Amino acid sequence: MSIQVLQEFYVQSTRSTKPDALSHNQATLLIEAWLRFQVQETTVPIMMAAARAADRYRISYWDAAIIEAARALGCTSVVSEDLSHGQDFDGVVIENPFRLIA
Repeated sequence: MSIQVLQEFYVQSTRSTKPDALSHNQATLLIEAWLRFQVQETTVPIMMAAARAADRYRISYWDAAIIEAARALGCTSVVSEDLSHGQDFDGVVIENPFRLIA
């Protein structure tokens, strides 16, 4: 799991304009529970790899940073609704759980 994913979860889940927003305590308790999984911090090498991937694949830097954090952890797939299901980023494949199943 990328530290960026945890950050995005906190920001989005506690957003005051969201009618079902979580409290700070609820969000941080969930994050603490997820810390049992390996978390990849954003390092300079990951940031630079993400910048290269964003340029190469024409995706947002933020999506590329998640992919490169996954690569650093040895993951072969990333769950995302923002990227194309099955897209392969040099060995890290996107899995969209909301894709239409024919």
